[in-house]
Amino acid sequence: MIHKNLALALGGGGAAGNAWQIGIIAGLAEAGLDMTEAADLVIGTSAGATAAAHVRSGIPPAELLAAVLSPPVQPVGQNRERRPSPLPSLPMDTLFERMRAIGAAATSAADLQRAMGAFGLESDATLGPAAAEQRRALVAARLPRPEWPERPMIVVAVNAHTGQMATFDRDSGVDLVDAVTASTALPGLLPTHNINGTRYINGGVRSPENADLASGYANVVVLSPFGGRTGPLPEGQFEGLRRLPGADLDSQVEALRNQGSRVEVITPDADSRVAMGTNQMDLATRIPAARAGFAQGKREATRLTFL
Repeated sequence: MIHKNLALALGGGGAAGNAWQIGIIAGLAEAGLDMTEAADLVIGTSAGATAAAHVRSGIPPAELLAAVLSPPVQPVGQNRERRPSPLPSLPMDTLFERMRAIGAAATSAADLQRAMGAFGLESDATLGPAAAEQRRALVAARLPRPEWPERPMIVVAVNAHTGQMATFDRDSGVDLVDAVTASTALPGLLPTHNINGTRYINGGVRSPENADLASGYANVVVLSPFGGRTGPLPEGQFEGLRRLPGADLDSQVEALRNQGSRVEVITPDADSRVAMGTNQMDLATRIPAARAGFAQGKREATRLTFL
């Protein structure tokens, strides 16, 4: 059954957060609520942009989960030395230190976004020109389909030159792989992404969830891998960027509710937090995070009976 007027916002959260969200979606479907069919709009930010592409792919939730739980198989006879070398990046301690400094100096959300954009552009020299092409190819390989879905989906990024939010959809004239690559481009860790001469950085610089883009929808469900979580993330980790008033999830949810929307926010429970670990970028967290998300999703379905 198609439920009308429902927006689903999928937030940032690295490899672990992406897998957890797929697990939640599969768990909800197992309990009788298929968000891949129910959502009239899907909003994806950072890792949530990749998850959104999967949710909108037409692939059943159980199959999406099975794909996460099946580690990639290396082709027989493949020479490990021929694998692409890891993307260059700044040391994580250096990255976190710079983010803390940017957050401390910012006097507004717009200031923070502009400063993070400048940091991203500055970091491109360190990362090198080959990194951008390699990153785009990696994102393309992870997408279930190369084309935009027919049903409404928004991918959120930030203009690195101005710090302003950018949203992409099937009518933007931008390939899906470019939109997702832009949305996942973490300054200092990954190169900015060039789309028609404009460079973009991770949409989570504005907000990990960008739930306010669901304005006007009667029902909003937000999956927030880092919502309400202050630890055990390393201090200064990306989703731990200082959130100024209006840019935090609580403010966005309050604004939606004041407009008359019914909003439910799902964040990792205790078991999911353990499964996701302390380094959400670690690919080894994907399988345990997805399993924990699946179990949690089956329980969370009781909260969404209004849909």
